[in-house]
Amino acid sequence: MKSDLSKAERTRQYIIETTAGIFNTKGYAGTSLSDLTEATGLTKGSIYGNFGGKEEVALACFDYNLSRINQTVEQRLAQETTFQQKLLVYAKIYHSFSGMPFPEGGCPILNTAIDADDTNNLLKDKAAKAILAWKKRLIDLIRSGVEAGEFKTDVMPEQMALSMIALIEGGIMIAKVTNNLASLAKVLKTVELLIAQIKV
Repeated sequence: MKSDLSKAERTRQYIIETTAGIFNTKGYAGTSLSDLTEATGLTKGSIYGNFGGKEEVALACFDYNLSRINQTVEQRLAQETTFQQKLLVYAKIYHSFSGMPFPEGGCPILNTAIDADDTNNLLKDKAAKAILAWKKRLIDLIRSGVEAGEFKTDVMPEQMALSMIALIEGGIMIAKVTNNLASLAKVLKTVELLIAQIKV
């Protein structure tokens, strides 16, 4: 079966899939052009013939890494029947941030937010939009849970959503820095407790 993608699109996709883990592990500043040519087996001219520069490759890689996680989250959410279980999906998925569905290097939101904080506004903006989209999804789930009579009516959806994100990303950061996955497990237990507390 012939691919619908053109040769140029296939090459772009190959570059993204091959270098996404490198950017996610080394960061934008730490990833060199020779890293990209070595990983892909392509020349500098071939890479820059498909992308405007290293930054454009990095932005495309962030989108790719994030989409892998989002697809898995959507699949798991669809399998759950209660809003409590849907919220718990996030704790379960992030429990193993170093394995599937995470790309090599772990959570791209955290990595990009730290890497691009003061050095790259386009990447920082991508990370910010990802967090805001995540917050909106959580708020929608919490509000739907309140409407369904699953969650208490006095719950504050935005505060709850931000707390969950802060705990999850903070837990990943602590686990990465200290090389101790048990720290993340403890933090995620707190996320589970928060979710249990809003149940009717």
